[in-house]
Amino acid sequence: MSANDRPTGQQTKQQSRTYDSAFLKACRREPVPHTPVWFMRQAGRSLPEYLKVREGIPMLESCMRPELVTEITLQPVRRHKVDAAIYFSDIVVPLKAIGLDLDIKPGVGPVVADPIRTRADLARLRDLTPEDVHYVTEAIGMLTGELGDTPLIGFAGAPFTLASYLVEGGPSRSHERTKAMMYGDPQLWADLLDRLAEITSAFLKVQIEAGASAVQLFDSWVGALAPADYRRSVMPASVKVFDAVAGYGVPRIHFGVGTGELLGLMGEAGADVVGVDWRVPLDEAARRVGPGKALQGNLDPAVLFASTEVVEEKADEVLAAAKGLEGHVFNLGHGVMPSMDPDALTRLVDHVHTRTAV
Repeated sequence: MSANDRPTGQQTKQQSRTYDSAFLKACRREPVPHTPVWFMRQAGRSLPEYLKVREGIPMLESCMRPELVTEITLQPVRRHKVDAAIYFSDIVVPLKAIGLDLDIKPGVGPVVADPIRTRADLARLRDLTPEDVHYVTEAIGMLTGELGDTPLIGFAGAPFTLASYLVEGGPSRSHERTKAMMYGDPQLWADLLDRLAEITSAFLKVQIEAGASAVQLFDSWVGALAPADYRRSVMPASVKVFDAVAGYGVPRIHFGVGTGELLGLMGEAGADVVGVDWRVPLDEAARRVGPGKALQGNLDPAVLFASTEVVEEKADEVLAAAKGLEGHVFNLGHGVMPSMDPDALTRLVDHVHTRTAV
């Protein structure tokens, strides 16, 4: 089943209520009343109300408090009037939920106490059950009661990016240990990504069954790979994730940073919507991805630090490049930055809606 087939029977109440939203229509490559907008990392970061409610609460703990997750997820919807909410969480939440010793260090990112380096280490990657992330089901239940006809996007980290954190022990610019395993022990690498694909699939299923109307797979670090390496060593795991949730009929979005050379392959992996960062114009991205996919993107986040006139000019360039696309969801080419002016984001949403309203 694709996102263009209206599912029957298994749809949640929220998925039925949001089916005809501009965001989901664009994902399905249907005509829209205006170009829908949402922002990656929109749930917090630049918002003073986010900083206030998060004060003194570690990141991973905040992801496990349903009331707090609900409030943070709703904040940018209230302020910016975006066309979709993104569930507030972190890509390492399912890994923490199955018992891995990891934490998110401020200013650093996820840090793993005992990295995955040997075949024996794979035994620590047990199956994820809904009970492991009961707080996700609870939070999404609360959110869908508040969001009305605004869709909620669930998300998860892609197997490659999760593997990179696990193998390196934390963030890495060169991914030397990750690539050493991928090249030096391809069977161990394949087994690691396959286990992570199962965990990721289970995490997405929990979110969809709780009421998420779409899902996005973040592959933050996959731009470090050449196309041949992606096809051989990463794509099978991504395909497994997208196939696992295909039967729900909700749009599946795939996004990575620095993935201009991988866009076609990322579309082949099974996404209905391919996210594009700011490095490749949308019309060129469409050529690389090929027909049958919507695109998401792709204003350079740094543009938001310029004047309103410049922001609008650059947004218009994105919209012009998107003309003729089968479907387009306006987004930044990556996420909201902590020091961004929230009012600039609100003005951007208003501008895109005004420019593209039918």
